[in-house]
Amino acid sequence: MKYIAYCRKSTDEPDRQILSIEAQVAELKEFAAKEKLEIVDFILESKTAKEPGRQKFAEVINLLETGVADGIISWHPDRLARNSIDGGLIIYLLDTGKLLDLKFPSFWFDNTPQGKFMLNIAFGQSKYYVDSLSVNVKRGNRQKLRRGEWPNKAPFGYLNDKSTKTIRVDKMRANFVQQVFKMYATGGYMQVDIKEFFTKNKIFNLTGHVIHVNKIKHMLSDPFYYGVMRFGGELYEGIHKPLITKKLFDKVQEVVRRKSRTHNNHQPEFDFLGLVKCGECGGSITAEKHVRFYPKTNNTVTFIYYRCSKKFGPCSQKYTTGSEMEEKMRVVAKNTSISNYVAKKFLEWAERDSQKEKLESSSKVGILTRQLKDVEEKIDRLLEAYLDKVIDETEYKAKKNELLENKLSLQAQIKEITEKGNEWLEPFSEFVEKAKTGAKIARAKNNLHELSVQARTVGSNFFLKDRQLTCEYANQGWKPLFEFGVGALSRPSTRTLLPDLDSNED
Repeated sequence: MKYIAYCRKSTDEPDRQILSIEAQVAELKEFAAKEKLEIVDFILESKTAKEPGRQKFAEVINLLETGVADGIISWHPDRLARNSIDGGLIIYLLDTGKLLDLKFPSFWFDNTPQGKFMLNIAFGQSKYYVDSLSVNVKRGNRQKLRRGEWPNKAPFGYLNDKSTKTIRVDKMRANFVQQVFKMYATGGYMQVDIKEFFTKNKIFNLTGHVIHVNKIKHMLSDPFYYGVMRFGGELYEGIHKPLITKKLFDKVQEVVRRKSRTHNNHQPEFDFLGLVKCGECGGSITAEKHVRFYPKTNNTVTFIYYRCSKKFGPCSQKYTTGSEMEEKMRVVAKNTSISNYVAKKFLEWAERDSQKEKLESSSKVGILTRQLKDVEEKIDRLLEAYLDKVIDETEYKAKKNELLENKLSLQAQIKEITEKGNEWLEPFSEFVEKAKTGAKIARAKNNLHELSVQARTVGSNFFLKDRQLTCEYANQGWKPLFEFGVGALSRPSTRTLLPDLDSNED
């Protein structure tokens, strides 16, 4: 009788008592020699047997069905099957006579009704082990999540601490992750830009490979970075250190939603595409590139033109060159910029008002604390309703996620007011810093992408008509800044606002 030796061990088997594949081969060779069994082939496999579909196991079955071998030698029945389909297939081959014998060094088997009955029990025990292990792992994961511990591989920017079995911040990558969220929140960067940013700064995966765009897409939408773990469609509060605030995360999600609707595939080539609409018909302004060859100089020159897409019908508007569009955007950036001196004054006033408000913030903290307590009580009542089967699991998860996000927002507000005395100082400081860089961006050369980001930040509703660009300076106070900014430094109103302003200040 000819036998196939089958050896298997997978990485998902935590039982250290299971022999390695090399050890199984050695044991089977010794066993075959002792029992005087002929082994025609050794088939080795490193894959779990809890689900059907193993390639090497299918080869064993094929060799039996084609008559190349009559029996199987394996270390234990659980090496052959840990699921009902593969176990049933082995029994069926015994019933049909295509499999005549099974040999195990650690298990007795005889091809009789009693032997097949015992084999069925062994396969059943193997399946029970897998099922119980799955249940125990899931139960353990739920318990870790309730404690605020992440049960899986740490997200990019964090590391798994094997000694404490916790998640810690990856000091080498965390700072770049924070920068990426801030960059993407401006709305001026695409995911391929983020990939280039990581690569340029030599930030790679733990394996040393370039970070894929799909990983960046997942990262930008993962609440783990502001302290919340999403597992199985449910949110849990984490005890790990957040890398960003929920406010920044929400800004990024808005940009993600907006970009998912627009799909600007030509953005890297045409920096101002998707920003401007036609002032005559309301159609989008599209861009195109023309390449011209000059024989006299033997040079090739590329020209970029912006024009109305005429999506809504005929339109009389003519094209605008790329250089003209660039100049108009530089005017937008300059008109909403302030000097370093003005920025310093604004921040001094803000800090003074912040300290004053900090003394008066106790009442607001009290209101937010009461709201927080109310939300926590709602979460408790929601859990009771779920346990009492008043609501189903889907409804419970959806409502819990909503309440948990509300709870975290309230906690963030309380923390910000307690530490800084207000909620407006940080965004106002960011606004001032952005305005301070406007003049620098307007003066720089070869910075079209940075100029586009600045324009999208300070303006909205850009319209191009008769080669004249107009926009609204409405978002975050950019309109009043335009009225008192660099473009208005010579106005009396500005001198009244900043009487000690030195026109030579940069």
